[in-house]
Formats: sequence, structure tokens, C-alpha cells
Amino acid sequence: MPSAQEELVFAPLGGLGEIGMNAALYGFGAPGKRKYILVDCGVAFAHTDMPGVDLILPDPAFIEKNRKDLLGIVLTHAHEDHVGAIAALWPRLRCPVYATPFANGLLQTRRLAEPGAPKVPIEVVLQGSRLQLGPFEIEFVAMSHSIPEACLLAIRTPVGTVVHSGDWKLDENPGLGRPTDIARLKEIGDEGVLALICDSTNILREGESPSEAHVAEILREKISAAQGRVLVTTFASNIARLRAVCLAAQEAGRQVVLAGRAMERSLDVARECGYLEGVPETLSLEAFSRLPAQKVLVLATGSQGEARAAMSRIIRGDHAVRLGANDLAIFSSRTIPGNEREVGAIVNALILQGVDVVTGHDALVHCSGHPRRGEVEQLYQWLRPKIAVPAHGEPLHLRVHAAFARQMGVEHVITAHNGDMIALGPDAPGHLPGIAHGKLYRDGEVILSEMDDCFRQRHRLAAAGIVSIAFALNDKGDLIGTPDMVTFGLPRVGLDGRALDDVIDRALFDTLDSLPKAKKRDPDVACNAVEKSVRAAVAAVWGKKPQVHVLAIEV
Repeated sequence: MPSAQEELVFAPLGGLGEIGMNAALYGFGAPGKRKYILVDCGVAFAHTDMPGVDLILPDPAFIEKNRKDLLGIVLTHAHEDHVGAIAALWPRLRCPVYATPFANGLLQTRRLAEPGAPKVPIEVVLQGSRLQLGPFEIEFVAMSHSIPEACLLAIRTPVGTVVHSGDWKLDENPGLGRPTDIARLKEIGDEGVLALICDSTNILREGESPSEAHVAEILREKISAAQGRVLVTTFASNIARLRAVCLAAQEAGRQVVLAGRAMERSLDVARECGYLEGVPETLSLEAFSRLPAQKVLVLATGSQGEARAAMSRIIRGDHAVRLGANDLAIFSSRTIPGNEREVGAIVNALILQGVDVVTGHDALVHCSGHPRRGEVEQLYQWLRPKIAVPAHGEPLHLRVHAAFARQMGVEHVITAHNGDMIALGPDAPGHLPGIAHGKLYRDGEVILSEMDDCFRQRHRLAAAGIVSIAFALNDKGDLIGTPDMVTFGLPRVGLDGRALDDVIDRALFDTLDSLPKAKKRDPDVACNAVEKSVRAAVAAVWGKKPQVHVLAIEV
């Protein structure tokens, strides 16, 4: 029996308050002596209002400080928002990682294949297996999702079982892999569930999510009826969808050409794991130009409008794939919130080129991998948890899910956000003092704090440009030679019609002429005076204050 001081805690570092960046700590033991496991370690994708940022990662400061007590990182599935931070953060944590074969394969060919990636020790676990890590016994229960080998985790501890749902849905015909193991979920519910930490992504939607089998049928119909070239763009990790497209192409007498390295890697791993039996080999991009229009189908990356992915390059004309009148482009994906503008630009560009575009608004060419309210209701009925903590969602999703859990009769419903620490047992659940948390930004090859001043500076540069001025002064404070001035991001002329270069020059010379010799002999004083004068002069004729950088050299 556990001592009175030992308790089970849940502490999310990411994924509660946003969709993405999933990372959840579970701890057991007395304060200061707890052992932890980290469930998932994912990224979120930066929006266009974050110049220079590639990825957003959870800040592991709390568990890094306690890493001697971290028993392992346990992955529910291979989506980037659950595994994408492993390569960047593992050197700070240095513990074993546990993943299914497909998740391991994608990690090894993607994040862990990048230059400079660490050698992460990954132990492969199977759906249906169990793993003992200190006080935690973890069972990997098969769940349907939009990627193979997704798992719900039944985490057994001395004070009760916590069910961490991961990403899931109910789908009797998921296209490949195992469907949700409903029988096992019912058995776990009969054993008794202390707490359920559950996916909230589609809690705002009534009913149940459509099946992959229905999507596969619609795709088959669309591809079969097409007269010209066909292009399908979808998430590279959705192997069931890729398989359905390949089989539909085969039935229509088309050969599949891959456009995008991520698609190639995903299919290679899927084939190695045995998920593509009966699916013909795909062709490389070079085959596109030699295949007749009626005999080709392109599978392309970039369904979210990523600038460097195939779809964006295709509409820019910077790609081997060319589409035009009589061709068909199918967006077999949902647009992730924040990507609407980029995706819309691609759709509009294709339409202007005469391409027939089909999206999820036109036909059932995509279905979510997450449960709608009807499916969540069934999970609650099977598991009958004493405690519910909504997860994997924005604040609205979490609030609605909490209300729904109360309607389902759950005794204790706790709304938590990143950085909270929740006591789950053995006593009544509730909030404990929070933990260090936050976001890290991947900026090129460097990981920076979200508080780094460079991001604030970039926003200012993006809004008002920069003026760079350099001049030389002798020891008497006299100007030597001609000052050098360069502007970036400023308009050519101001409100009064004067060239901004002339406005800047006048402010520079007037300031230097008016400064006493004693002040001009101090380069710092001269620089500050010129900076203020130039900024004010530009603001007077433009209405914005640029960044002004001034360098004075003593000669």
C-alpha cells in the first residue's frame, strides 16, 4: 500500500490550451521523491506572424531539473505534434523512449535522420503490450486514428489507473492497422478507472466521425471519373489515405508519382512495416513528364500551404509537376487553423490555372482522426472514470469538454492548462502549485526561449523597416568623408513628396552640425542624437518610426 504522502499527479507541459505541442508528465511518489514518465513530446507549427520561427516546442525546464527521476518518454503515435520535439529535447532529458514500430520508423527516417540529431535509445513496443517503468505499468491499447499504430495508454499505479487517450476515433474500417480495441476498453472500465485524460479536438461536433472506408470510396469515384491528370494532396503520415489513393489509381489505370520527400519517407516506413501489401510501387518525380495525362496520379505534400512543400512549388511553377485545364486536384485533408490563408492561395492559384479543385467542402474526401461527441460519449460509458481532465484542445474545447463530462456524470471534472499540476490520488483531486513551463522556438538550427528579444525585434523590423547609418569623426569631432546610409523596408517617398533618403540625409547633417564639438567627440552621444533625429524625421513624413542603427567611427 502507498504511504500517506505518496500521490499520483498529472502535469501537462503542452497540448492543454492549444492543439499541438503535446507533452504530459505523470508522476508518482511523495513530493521531492516522485518518479515521472513523459507521454509524448511534440511540436506545434509556427504561424506567419512569427518570422523566422520554424517549430514551437514545450519547455522541459521542470523535468530537465528532475531528469534523474524521469523513467522514460512514452509515445502514443507518430504524428509530429506528439513526437516532433524528441530530437531537439532528448539531449536535455536523456532517458529511454518507447515507441511502436511505425513510430520508431518515422522517427528514424525524419527527425533523427537530420544532421546533428542525437542517438536516441528507442525501445520498440507493440499495440496490446505492457511496460513496467518504476511504479507505472503502461498498457498500449490499439486505437483507430489517421496514422498506424495509435495507442491509448492505460497507466496503472498503486492508487489507481489513469487512461491517457492519445488521439483516437471509433472506426470499424480504418483502412489499415487495428481498429479501436473496444472489448479491451470495456474490460479496463470494468477493472476501474481513476482518471481519464481525453482528446477534445472534435468535442464541438455532434455525432461520429466518418470512416476512412467512406473517404476511400469517394476518392475512388473521383479518380475514376477524372479525364486529365489527377493530383491528391494529404498528410504524408496518413498511410490509410495514401494506400486508398494508390489502390484507386491502380483501378483507374494510373501510375502514382510521388512529389515530396515526406511522402516518400512515410511510404517507405509503411512498406517496411507491412502496411502496403498489394499496393504497387510508386514512381519518382522524373516519371511525370513521360506519362500521358490519363495515366498519371500525383501524390503531393503541402496540403497545409507550406512554402517549401510540393503544392506551393507547383503553383509557383518551380516544380516538375504542371497542372492545367481538364486536370483535377483533390485536397484530401483539413486545413489546420492558422493555415487558411496559405491553403486558400494555393486553391485559388489552381483554379486560375483552369484546374478542377475538390476539397472537403465539396465532397467527403477527408475525415478527421479525432472523435466527435458521440464517440467521446461511448468512451466515457465504457471507462466510467471518477475524474475527467479534458486535454488536446484550445480553451474553448477544454471548457465544452468539461461541461460534457459533467453531463456524463463524472464525479470530479478538472480543467487544466499547461503548467498546472493536478493531484489525481489517493485523496480528492485538485490543483497543486504549478510548475515551470512555456514555449521554445526552433529558429533555424537554434532553440530559443519565447522571451528572446530577437523575436520582438523582428516584429518591429517587419512593421517599420530599418535605417543603417555609418560615419567617421576625428578626435576634434569633425566629420570625415561622406556618411554611408542604407534603408530596408521603407517607402521611397514620404507624405510631402520628398524622397526619404533626402529626409534622412537632412536629419543626419542638421544633427551633426548642431551638436557642440564636445558632444561630437563622444561617439555614443553622437550616435544617440542622430538616431533620435532620424527616427523623428522619418515619422514626420511617413507616420511610422523605423529601427535606426547608427555607427560612429573615430579616426
